[in-house]
Amino acid sequence: MAVDSTTSATSTSTTSSTYTNPWANASSSSDSSDASMDYDNFLQLLIAQMQNQDPTDPMDASEQVAQLATFSQVEQSIKTNTLLKSMLISEALTKAGDMVGNTVTSSDGETTGTVSSVQVNDDSVVLTTSDGGSVTLQTGVEFASGS
Repeated sequence: MAVDSTTSATSTSTTSSTYTNPWANASSSSDSSDASMDYDNFLQLLIAQMQNQDPTDPMDASEQVAQLATFSQVEQSIKTNTLLKSMLISEALTKAGDMVGNTVTSSDGETTGTVSSVQVNDDSVVLTTSDGGSVTLQTGVEFASGS
């Protein structure tokens, strides 16, 4: 899974900052459901493999241990990705409150306005301006604070 670098800027007066979406390339929530094989299924597959192996060339015990270790690593990676995604969403919710009231300019420069609400989705953040425009939070979106 590729994770973009993040930058953050705190503005106290009339300053501008560019926001980098920390999970722009994060995997979708279906990753863990795509890996539908659980530990029991893996053991059943391993037993079937042992039962159907060539008796003249049986599987080495170290190969079996390597397969178990590989499966365990994949399972842990899926859990880690799920937890990482939860952390990124929590970060987005925390930052969402800070965005309301600031002036936002889309990365293409076509939409500008004061943020009136923020919608945090699984894979994106959408800012709604007071005049009804919407800006998807992505690399290049600029904020300005007038406080």
